Amino acid sequence: MLKADQTIQINFTGGIVPAGQLMKIVELAADHQCRELRFGHRQQLMLDIPVNNYEAFMTQCHLAHIPLAAGPNIVSSYLTTGLLMHTGWLTEGVYKEIFDQFDYHPALKVNICEQSQTFVPLFTGHINWVSSAHSHYWYLYLRLPGTQELMAWPMLVYSNHIAALSKAVEQYIHQAHSLEGIYEYVTKGKVISSREKEQELSLPPFHLPYYEGFNQQNNGYWLGIYKRNEYFSVPFLKDMCAICQQTMTGAVYITPWKSLVIQHINKWHRQLWDYILGKHGINVRHAANELNWCVEDDCEDGLVLKRHIIRYFDSMDTRTYGLCFSVRVRKAESLFGSIVIRRQQHIRESKLKYMQRYDILHTAGFNANSSQLVLYREAVSKEHLGPYVAALCKAYYEQKSENDLLGDYIREQQAAVIPAAVKTIYQCSECQTVYDEAYGDPDQGVQAGTLFNELPAEYCCSVCDAPVTNYAQVLKPA
Repeated sequence: MLKADQTIQINFTGGIVPAGQLMKIVELAADHQCRELRFGHRQQLMLDIPVNNYEAFMTQCHLAHIPLAAGPNIVSSYLTTGLLMHTGWLTEGVYKEIFDQFDYHPALKVNICEQSQTFVPLFTGHINWVSSAHSHYWYLYLRLPGTQELMAWPMLVYSNHIAALSKAVEQYIHQAHSLEGIYEYVTKGKVISSREKEQELSLPPFHLPYYEGFNQQNNGYWLGIYKRNEYFSVPFLKDMCAICQQTMTGAVYITPWKSLVIQHINKWHRQLWDYILGKHGINVRHAANELNWCVEDDCEDGLVLKRHIIRYFDSMDTRTYGLCFSVRVRKAESLFGSIVIRRQQHIRESKLKYMQRYDILHTAGFNANSSQLVLYREAVSKEHLGPYVAALCKAYYEQKSENDLLGDYIREQQAAVIPAAVKTIYQCSECQTVYDEAYGDPDQGVQAGTLFNELPAEYCCSVCDAPVTNYAQVLKPA
């Protein structure tokens, strides 16, 4: 059977899409009978054009100067600089300067990310740049195609050399199968601005921010839009781009979670966004346990598994905060996930759905950026995936609870309490008159500093004449 549609990918470096350019693409897609568009986990745009219209569409893209994908997109955490807390040196301007250096289309996957954020994966590329604490210096981690092992570059590299070094690595990575070999090939006879590492990269604890709906941003809002089936209709995208253009919003951002983000929405324009969300029936408040999934692009089987497990999570009220999930049904692709559901690949693999089996794995320490996978269960049927994955979520929280965090906090607080200073006085039990050793009782010839047990036996209260034996010891704040 002949394929009715041809899938086309369009890359937007770093996941940044000018609203005007996106409008042009959407209009061209509509003119060539494309009704829906979608976005991939490498922040790229994908659309299906009927085969009969493919050549005409390609011609129109060329005339409109729309660059079609010649390789994988460059992934970046650019959008997090305005979306999340950001205090480092890596600004939007620095990102753009680095993007402008790429005068070629990478054939390998390149990631460029800020080290403290956990919204964009650090290591799903083959060439992974991660910012360091030193201004304009970067860690570099390489992953050979077809493997999951990361190799750390021995030096920090200056921003101005990111594109050139990425290009050189790409040229030699297939010739040298070790980091030492690649390093020797790439640096031989070249001057690369670098500095010694003072310490290795420390992975941040994973936390996925809730990236959907309206959220405060300065005096306005940012808006996250997620679609359960991953498809965005052409009419909705046209309205979205029209608002961006009319309100001078500027750009649309594609996330690795296949969603869209619009930033810097003026509070007076929120009603326009509410209008088109209602007009097109867009829900922007999905449960958090649905948003933390990374599924292969164009993979309906993966989406079916995701929905199946989420239904079980909902029925058991399973907590998933601090975790994210990766579904791999086609190949051992490097996807982002602290828990991985991977379909087994066998030579004699049955095409019958009920015969398919899955392995459940998790990353070392459940950190989604880790490349080390630990097998939890193997050869699990689809019907048992929900209970096993939920049990693994529970194991994650049990592991986190091994250290008595609450008890340690209470003990720290108690240790930090400084006892209030007190002093001892003596008080007449008849009239409450006080004898203070610091002052004595000059009227009865008792000098200041005379201790109570040094008072003469005939001493009596200066007010009611009660004997000294009627005095009681009392503590009071100093």
